[in-house]
Amino acid sequence: MHAIFLPTELGDLKLQNRFVMSPMTRCRADAEHAPTELVAEYYEQRASAGLIVSEGIAPSPNGKGYARIPGLWSDAQVAGFSEVTGRVHARGAKIFAQLMHTGRVSHPLNMPAGAELLAPSAVALTGAKMWTDQQQMQDYPTPRAMTLAEVEHTIEEHVVAAKNAIRAGFDGVELHGANGYLTEQFLSPHTNLRSDRFGGSVQGRARFALEVVGAMASAIGKQRVGIRLSPYGVASGMAAYPEIDETYVHLADELSKLGIVYVHVVDHSAQGAPPIPAALKATLRARFGGKYIAAGGFDLALAESAIDAGSTDLVAFGRPFLSNPDLVDRFAKGHPLVSPDMSTAFSAGPKGYVDYPAFTA
Repeated sequence: MHAIFLPTELGDLKLQNRFVMSPMTRCRADAEHAPTELVAEYYEQRASAGLIVSEGIAPSPNGKGYARIPGLWSDAQVAGFSEVTGRVHARGAKIFAQLMHTGRVSHPLNMPAGAELLAPSAVALTGAKMWTDQQQMQDYPTPRAMTLAEVEHTIEEHVVAAKNAIRAGFDGVELHGANGYLTEQFLSPHTNLRSDRFGGSVQGRARFALEVVGAMASAIGKQRVGIRLSPYGVASGMAAYPEIDETYVHLADELSKLGIVYVHVVDHSAQGAPPIPAALKATLRARFGGKYIAAGGFDLALAESAIDAGSTDLVAFGRPFLSNPDLVDRFAKGHPLVSPDMSTAFSAGPKGYVDYPAFTA
């Protein structure tokens, strides 16, 4: 049996294998932005993975972008996620909460009352639309540029959410620094036009990510914190820039100094984005001292080869887990995989969510 199927360690956590379930937005939270029984069932079904990274969870009302995504700022949300983590742990998996502040990738109709659309700079996302349950597809509004005090407050909101995640039984948290959301909006000179200490240079633009990670590590322990990155990604209006390699190498160096447990690097080329250069991947792997999770377009053979080559420690799978809740067992036994119906991926009920069966001969 290949090493991908065997137990391994992630910091001080014991994982039952090297399979990671990628974070995937599913839009099934209730009116209080809390997970339901349906959500607990969904994660329980997929707990044959060594590590599950949850769907993106808003750390605060201002961070909620999509319809029906959950949060981690209230007691009701903590209670809902306590049921999720208990079910996952009962099946032997570990689970990290992905904290996802969407920044400009939002719409007021998807946000709680009183929340405000904030971003590093007042740069709107153009050329795309946002789904709202009330009025369907809508243009993205121009966000308001955050004041320095609001940036610092947003960092603290992540700390509170991280503490709430631990209270809910999560094994750790992953900062969503990818896919064009708030953290990546700070990283990019296209979306970060600031001239204060959170902008103006590679080091300044990386400061938000590093301060969030550092503050969360201080609050809940560095072995309980990871980050997801997507250099060269084009999601949510992102685009390459001249300092992109320098930016991510700087992040790898500084994240290594912070001693967090992993970096999770997703290459979106399987979905049509430019590939991350192999040299950059190798540099990030070499410069970061913790565990490395690779994601993006893997099948079993590619995952096993990557682990054999030492280019990654764990491998994350996304869409295959949507429609194959028993994915690890299917891989182990050579059973065929089912393709997901993406037309039901973000709907409100059980269809396309918990109704994919395990394999039966």
